[in-house]
Amino acid sequence: MTLARTVIRNAAVGVAVADKPQNLRAFLQPGCAAAIWRRQPKPAFQPWIDAIDPMRLPQGRIVLRPEAVPSAIHALCESAQTPDCAERDDLISDIGVLAKIFADLVSAPLVQVRLQVVTTNACRRFHIDAIAARLICTYRGPGTQYGVSTDGQDPKRVFSVAKGAPILMRGTLSPTQPAPGLLHRSPPIEGTGEARLVLVLDAVNDPEEEA
Repeated sequence: MTLARTVIRNAAVGVAVADKPQNLRAFLQPGCAAAIWRRQPKPAFQPWIDAIDPMRLPQGRIVLRPEAVPSAIHALCESAQTPDCAERDDLISDIGVLAKIFADLVSAPLVQVRLQVVTTNACRRFHIDAIAARLICTYRGPGTQYGVSTDGQDPKRVFSVAKGAPILMRGTLSPTQPAPGLLHRSPPIEGTGEARLVLVLDAVNDPEEEA
């Protein structure tokens, strides 16, 4: 996907903001709880994906090698009858690129790809995931919300990740523990009529351990 620069005016402490994918290596630094790739889709992509019937958006969950991701996403698009056009090709290509970037960054031989259409208040509570590292990219609908909690309660200041901007986050199983307190959630949308399309990538070292 060809991407233009967007501006993130604010970011919580412990969150790195990268203008280029190679700068996401800041995520590996001690004390970095998350990193955001500051980008947005090219103009034609967003109107296209926002107009698609949610029933025709690709969905699925699979564990595979990063290089096999584009073919798998293509199959999901075919199954969902996602309109075949240049924008669909952009979506497939971008997910493949993100899978490779993520796997290389965290040295994972396999990735679990979860592409999900969300219309409810799933994961609406602020939390930290029980994983080592995760990448989330929202292609349609409001992006992931995050903030820092100093008292175990919900963050007092909440930030939102822009559409198309991937966020990398550490979880409780990360070998490098950043400063505690960075929480995130899916934005509550139930009853609004909105449908989100969310990509989640997790590192997998042993497929036998995956449910």
